[in-house]
Amino acid sequence: MRLLAPLIAAALTTLAAAAAADEPPASTPLALSAPAAGSDLPDMGSPAAAVLSHTDEYRLGAMVARELRDQNALLEDPEVSEYMSWVGLRLASQSAEGGRGFQYFVIKDPAINAFAVPGGFVFINAGTVLASSSESELAGVMAHETAHVTQHHIARMIRDQQQQSLTSAAALLAAILLGAIGGGQAIEGGIVAAQGMAAQHQINFTRDNEWEADRVGIGFLAGAGFDPNGMGEMFETMSRHEGLGATYIPAMLIDHPVTSDRIAEQRARAAQFPPRKGKDSQSYELIRERVRVLTATGDVDLAQAYAQKLAHGHATLGNRYGEALALISGNRADEAVRILAPLVQQHEGLTLLHVALAQAQAKAGHRDEALATFRHGEELFPRNVPLTVRYAETLMAAGRPADAHDMLLDLFNNVPPTPDQIRLTALAASAAGDAGDAYFYMGEYQIAGGDLALAAQQLQLALASPNISSIQRQRYQAR
Repeated sequence: MRLLAPLIAAALTTLAAAAAADEPPASTPLALSAPAAGSDLPDMGSPAAAVLSHTDEYRLGAMVARELRDQNALLEDPEVSEYMSWVGLRLASQSAEGGRGFQYFVIKDPAINAFAVPGGFVFINAGTVLASSSESELAGVMAHETAHVTQHHIARMIRDQQQQSLTSAAALLAAILLGAIGGGQAIEGGIVAAQGMAAQHQINFTRDNEWEADRVGIGFLAGAGFDPNGMGEMFETMSRHEGLGATYIPAMLIDHPVTSDRIAEQRARAAQFPPRKGKDSQSYELIRERVRVLTATGDVDLAQAYAQKLAHGHATLGNRYGEALALISGNRADEAVRILAPLVQQHEGLTLLHVALAQAQAKAGHRDEALATFRHGEELFPRNVPLTVRYAETLMAAGRPADAHDMLLDLFNNVPPTPDQIRLTALAASAAGDAGDAYFYMGEYQIAGGDLALAAQQLQLALASPNISSIQRQRYQAR
């Protein structure tokens, strides 16, 4: 990925500003804080903020997210995004800040890895989702990364180097960012290369942070109602890959080194909480298969692979859903409709099935049936984000952009929007002939991505648009 130059440049700028300040800037409403009560760990947030303020942390994290989005590295799918946010915010709500400001993303990368950056941005590789065998295992990885954020580990690493020069501290942050994207070898190599840096001390510091993230994360897991053993089970599963040779060692084992002592510590920590062996949510297995289909390479016949699984007695709901998605992707939508229609009747409470059926009907050319399915779904799940977004997309394809725009505006005003949702709102406004709102919501899209200069340009264009109402003008000016 061509991310390194802008990330490092921004890191240097952030560090220079932080080092020059006598006192940290004021915190933002997105401030993330220390562990929840009962985590048995000190509040490390305030000292860390002396190096990177909460504002700086958020800007740095937003910059990484924006670069990944610009490189088309993120899996920006409404269904996947909603599920990951649902799991992630259950975990983050166990922190002192109650989950405010956290965002969870899936990266289109088959490697088993995950990383977090300051500001509440957590990134999970698609390979990690697919490698999990239970919801608690996936949640375990997410809890670990969430704990890295609440404990301000990157800021603390920089603070630990305050006795070094600004150049060394900047090189450290650059190394951390390189490691987040390029793997553990990059981070350790970057640490060794940093001027005047005690390399082994920093490596040990990093690994101490890993143990701390385990302890805090397991507390998050238990508090959120997941099996506290999920983290240890996931890391133990990954550690078995070490026996397959270096080529097959998951990247996460390099970034997050696993030892028998560490796994034993995870088990001991989990044993402090009541065991929870509840069933996975039905959404978990559906989302796992959705990620599989959406990230599959073109030379894989997934429909055939699912058919073989079903023929061998693995007729799980997830496999049937996955087969239907693969059929839709392979232009066999009529077959997908025949699979999904009875599943919707059997599992009426699963939004994912309603959306998939409607999309299959639309792709098969049965647009009226698709719209009817969406209407029924909207009655059952009002203002559900994936369903509303997919409904709006179908309305636009049916030549009804004004209806789509109205629907998306209602969603925007009542549910915190994702960047992709905001962009669709702008496109619907444009298709409906509302130039003012088209520019305004593109401005909102740029704000969500952290590009305030471009957002300001869009707002100026919105104000200059002809035929905007007095209410629109007031809204644009207020923004």
